[in-house]
Amino acid sequence: MLRNAAEAAEILAAGGLCALPTETVYGLAALAENGEAVARIYETKGRPRFNPLIVHCASLEQVGRVVKLDHCARGLAALLWPGPLTIVLEKQEDAPVSELAGAGLDTLAVRIPRHPLIREVIEILGKPIVAPSANRSGKLSPTAAGHVVAEFGDAVPVLDGGPCEAGIESTIISLAKSRPTLLRPGAIPAREVEARLGHPLQAPGGGIEAPGMLASHYAPNAALRLNAQAAREGEVLLGFGGTDGAALDLSPSGDLREAAANLFSHLRKLDERGQPIAVAAIPEEGLGVAINDRLRRAAAPRG
Repeated sequence: MLRNAAEAAEILAAGGLCALPTETVYGLAALAENGEAVARIYETKGRPRFNPLIVHCASLEQVGRVVKLDHCARGLAALLWPGPLTIVLEKQEDAPVSELAGAGLDTLAVRIPRHPLIREVIEILGKPIVAPSANRSGKLSPTAAGHVVAEFGDAVPVLDGGPCEAGIESTIISLAKSRPTLLRPGAIPAREVEARLGHPLQAPGGGIEAPGMLASHYAPNAALRLNAQAAREGEVLLGFGGTDGAALDLSPSGDLREAAANLFSHLRKLDERGQPIAVAAIPEEGLGVAINDRLRRAAAPRG
């Protein structure tokens, strides 16, 4: 067990992971701007796909450095933050959040948690963190420090903040659409959010915008060809493991964690060239399973 918030912050600042208490569930935390640390979250959880993660902030000022706050968001924040409400908004161009944490989307899910210990950690860091539930993917979410220990043993240090008050994940709404949209029911009833807004929330569409949604992820404008040994005429090559002739390499050393951290940013950079993208083969193991899942979705035929 970790002794205090300062010890937790030291681990996160060094690129490590630890479990932190929130009012909803215990979160597996990493510094939001550190792509390799974020990749370790997916690796540790065994998360099958790179779903976007919720960015946790300590203040509205910090939120404003991550996403573009509009009048509606500020109004809800004044009424319901700190608390178990997550809001999806358009991200700032210079947001201190890795592309992997946002799953390559142009939006980010943000919230200010109510538990004082996680806010203290974020305040010490002076930077936002991401913190999905501290459990292996598909298992029960942890609502006490002992649950995290039972799941991960000594592999994940835990800051004990007592039992979680809410015990279920945050409610997620999107304000990045023309009308406020409920993306995930959670600890704050939708009717309470609607009462604050003054009108109903609409149902989600087909895209993935937040954790817990099943749909296709960000895809580049360019066509993708997977498992390529070399670029064909007119293509640009995204390599792995030191691929000859690659315009960019996800990891010259063949490190899957580094490859996961670079995946979305490298795709964006190559997409700007306006050419089809050939992608070298990625091993179907460990984080490679999630990387390949993401690439297959990006390469799928588009309607």
